[in-house]
Amino acid sequence: MNTSELLGRFGFTGFRYGQEQVVDRILGGASALAVFPTGAGKSLCYQLPALALPGVTLVISPLIALMKDQEDFLKGKGIPAARLDSTLTREESSRIIGEAISGRLKILMVSVERLRNEIFRQQLQRMHLSLLVVDEAHCISEWGHNFRPDYLKIPEYKAFYQIPQVLLLTATATPQVAQDICEKFGMGEDSTVRTGFFRPNLHLQVMPAANFGEKRSRLLDAMRQDPQGPAIVYTTLQKGAEGIAAHLAENGFPCEAYHAGLDPDTRASIQNRFMEGSLSSVAATIAFGMGIDKSNIRKVIHFDPPKSIEGYSQEIGRAGRDGEVSICTLIGSREGIHTLENFVYGDTPSKESIRILLAEIASHPDRQWEVRQYELSKTLDMRPLPLKTLLVYLELSGIIKPLRVFFENYAFKYERPKEALASSFQGERRAFVETIISESADKKVWSYPDMQAICEKTGSPRDRILTALTWFEEQGMITLKQGRAVDVFEILQPSIDVAALTDTLFDLFNRKERTEVGRIHSILDLADRNACLAQALSTYFGEPLPSGCGVCSVCRGTHRPLPPAPAVKDLSTLRLHDVAGAFVSKLSTRDPRLIAKFLCGIPSPSLARTRKEQGFAALETEPFHQVVAWCERELGQG
Repeated sequence: MNTSELLGRFGFTGFRYGQEQVVDRILGGASALAVFPTGAGKSLCYQLPALALPGVTLVISPLIALMKDQEDFLKGKGIPAARLDSTLTREESSRIIGEAISGRLKILMVSVERLRNEIFRQQLQRMHLSLLVVDEAHCISEWGHNFRPDYLKIPEYKAFYQIPQVLLLTATATPQVAQDICEKFGMGEDSTVRTGFFRPNLHLQVMPAANFGEKRSRLLDAMRQDPQGPAIVYTTLQKGAEGIAAHLAENGFPCEAYHAGLDPDTRASIQNRFMEGSLSSVAATIAFGMGIDKSNIRKVIHFDPPKSIEGYSQEIGRAGRDGEVSICTLIGSREGIHTLENFVYGDTPSKESIRILLAEIASHPDRQWEVRQYELSKTLDMRPLPLKTLLVYLELSGIIKPLRVFFENYAFKYERPKEALASSFQGERRAFVETIISESADKKVWSYPDMQAICEKTGSPRDRILTALTWFEEQGMITLKQGRAVDVFEILQPSIDVAALTDTLFDLFNRKERTEVGRIHSILDLADRNACLAQALSTYFGEPLPSGCGVCSVCRGTHRPLPPAPAVKDLSTLRLHDVAGAFVSKLSTRDPRLIAKFLCGIPSPSLARTRKEQGFAALETEPFHQVVAWCERELGQG
């Protein structure tokens, strides 16, 4: 089957720029990194080769909505594709796994987290995998703007399952990030295909605003501009999205708010109405966007500054995918910048939390260390993402080595009489199944196997028990569910200098914190300088334009510098007791950083139930480190 026949299957008459080069590499047996702008056709680069490759193409995708859209598109073309996610029933998941194992499926889409699933990893070993695809591949790199620790393990999965090729897809890889992720997969420089970041139909502009009132006026100005059409307005906070939607509706622009605080049905309704055209505008946090493939979005407006240049480029890339002129407006204001910074500070663990974790490793009685991340996150008051990141840093330092992930407990529900499970076996295999049944505690609905007891009585490894339970489920004899995941690490270096390593890791997180805060300020610097906006963006991604774009607000001569940031509050006039006395009085430890998180509205495991208490987020617009220093003085620690 040649590529023209494959293109015809998708209804295309030709390739977009860069697609054919990537497809040729994959069909030629090589791996590739495709750095294409948002909306430039990255998906076809794996969808088309998947039809020609002999086995299953495994796609790691970051978002359920994105997988669902891709599945619907592929099925509409008669291509056997499926996704595995939490929205499916157990019967649906079992059917999809069976189709993948039998070879009837060509494309299987999963989240990276599913690769931690003990049973799914066993099932993967029974599949013929031809190609591994990693969407949002910049998440693999520590230098990327959205580093996700679970992504760092993907190269290991490729090696373990002996997947011959990998295709990495991203829209936001700087040259440093591209080099980093290629090195992790052992790919050379010739593996990268870049198609050019600049899109001439996107007209970039900055509208300066000194304060919230001016920002709302600039928002209306941007909405009134031609061309008219569907619009997305991005904001930082959920309550900001609600306020913007109401403001636009009051001024004649029908709009609804979209954010993670809404229930799934409401979010789905808003997205569907926007996609079909019955809702013209959405005010949203960044929860809205990935998977939005609407060709005629005429405006993308940033009411608040994005968190990074990479995030900005992704978000404006959702405009004008039909090639028609679209306006991308950044309302340039330094007001609210501290709120954005506070999101970063919430991901920096305290030095004491790091010390406690390292002390546990150093004093652990044996070389195998079981980590229950949910419980450990609460114990250390460390958010899940920085905890995962800390564990990855310890892996990279050679202190621990991941051995496996298992689920602390399993439960199954009989769908047929117990006797049916063992009746089809004889001899040792029958005795093995009977032991599983006898060593499973029957409750009202579910039965709970004692994995350790079954292993000891049968002399069988844990994997054999899981294989049996999985087979019973595939035969419709039981319904199987799993409990919370447990990561098992081998402690390679138990004799660590806890104090010195604590300092090193805390400095590492502080450097990461400064980098992320710097990303926030980089977007304001981009908006503030008198240089072609499109040229500056392209240069950032390693593809400088030879001349100005001619259509951005700088090139058109309408650019003005940003107003200075508003003055910060004089905290010396406040008393901690008056602002958050009830909260502070309940604390077992008077930790100034924890109190500052509460006052700045920064999420933290120990603050999960404090959102409605007096004082929560009372100082969210103030610089976090100034709030910490004020708390120290108020507590007599300064």
